Amino acid sequence: MRRGAKAALVGGVFAVMVGGAGYGAYNLVSDVNGDDGSPRSEAAEVKTGPPSDGEVRETARKFLEAWAKGDARQAAAYTNNFAAAEESLTGFREDAHLTKAKLVPKQASGARVPFSVSTTVSYKGKSKPFAYDSQLTVVRGKTTGRALVDWSEAVIHPSLEKGDTLVTGESATPPIQAVDRAGTVLRKKDYPSLGPILDKLRDTYGESAGGKPGVELYVQHADDDAGARSLVSLAPGKPGKLHTTLSAGVQKAAEQAVLRSDDSSVVALKPSTGEVLAVANNRKDGFNAAFLGKVPPGSTMKIVSAAMLIDKGVTKASGPAPCPASATWQSQTFNNLKGMTPNESATFSEDFARSCNTAFVKLIDEDGISDASLTEEARNNFGLGQDWKVGVPSFDGSVPESPGPNRASNAIGQGEVTMNPLNMASVTATAMTGTFRQPVIVPASLDDRQLATAQGLRASTVQQLRQMMNRTAVSGTGARAMAGLGTDIGAKTGSAEIGGQEVSDSWFTGYRGDVAAAALAQRGGHGGDSAGPIVAAVLGAG
Repeated sequence: MRRGAKAALVGGVFAVMVGGAGYGAYNLVSDVNGDDGSPRSEAAEVKTGPPSDGEVRETARKFLEAWAKGDARQAAAYTNNFAAAEESLTGFREDAHLTKAKLVPKQASGARVPFSVSTTVSYKGKSKPFAYDSQLTVVRGKTTGRALVDWSEAVIHPSLEKGDTLVTGESATPPIQAVDRAGTVLRKKDYPSLGPILDKLRDTYGESAGGKPGVELYVQHADDDAGARSLVSLAPGKPGKLHTTLSAGVQKAAEQAVLRSDDSSVVALKPSTGEVLAVANNRKDGFNAAFLGKVPPGSTMKIVSAAMLIDKGVTKASGPAPCPASATWQSQTFNNLKGMTPNESATFSEDFARSCNTAFVKLIDEDGISDASLTEEARNNFGLGQDWKVGVPSFDGSVPESPGPNRASNAIGQGEVTMNPLNMASVTATAMTGTFRQPVIVPASLDDRQLATAQGLRASTVQQLRQMMNRTAVSGTGARAMAGLGTDIGAKTGSAEIGGQEVSDSWFTGYRGDVAAAALAQRGGHGGDSAGPIVAAVLGAG
């Protein structure tokens, strides 16, 4: 394979199904290029403004015709990055071994033109059809004034990012047969949201699992650490068996639960071991937000904040903690959720169960609490920010030292705190057991990786956290979602306000028996409304 190739898609014999008769001719009048990288005619009139509908259709037609004809230079001339496009389009034949391509433009939407690609991947006597949809956008060239295709590798295939390549050949890593904790095979078709995670597991453990590589068309990412993504298998390899900590039953429940809300994610853990039982995402972009998300967790963060306040001796579950209508810290005023009745005689447990923001804001002003207090509690006792080695890429939470108003904001899960469902499921597991066990999706013994550690919580702190989380699940803000799950339960809701977002993110975390789970539903509103039912469904299965 050529090193430095940007992408590869079509080559060999080409056919095109594009509206209009014949190919539009294009003369390169001059070898001088505009600053957009495309050859330009010195005599051409320089136009300005967005391309017209006619220009969009004509440019898309000519580009697709040249692409289908296999003329990389001609096709690249209709883009705003001639050099990069020519290299990518030349790589079609040399790297991907895709032939007999048909490119069919669809109805344009403004400057965007969707199109379908139907082709055949052929390599060393083996062939398979390959079809998918892509799109292009037409823009005005900065110096030429011509209507041009705005070039990126994603025009070639939507899975490609900058620098990625499509390659046909022996697969980069052997395939794996991932199995759950009971030996059940975990297939992408049965557990769709596991797809990206299974790909990452193959990248990391494919060679050590004992399999043999096959022949595939795959995405080779520019970042070597990102591995490869298989698109078509021409000759299957021999998969190596990879044991995971997942539970097929809980995973199935998680897959179904996230379908309740768009852009939602959930993680379930076994608190007594730290093993991941399920991870699911309902997202169109395929991003593993459950493990890699970095967003404010809202009031679910109050589990950590409550532990800090108890550990510092500021308060206790049964202690007084007034819940006023508003509270001011460092010139910033904080309010409670709309409809919450102030209660000057509230206990800390009641504040937690009702999720009173103002009580927490007032308590962080007490002696013994500094800008670093929440950071130290999160890191030293809950293991957050400790470089977790889960088995696939993950983000392990961030609770920075924050002066000024953000000290109060952080305490209620806003400000500069960022988490994901993996982090909050771990927080809940630590709160209910007192021991931080770094989450894993494959056993650490598989590759002897060093897991993160933390000192955990005092028994008295655990007892109070469990009491407050149980109250939340039985009679507080989590009661509706957790109804019917028994008595050995606990929960915490959260609604995270995101700048520029009209509806808050919905967060919910809870436990039942030896299962802890956390969910995020972006733009889902109150924690109990969207994320709550997701967590309850997973806990019920666990």
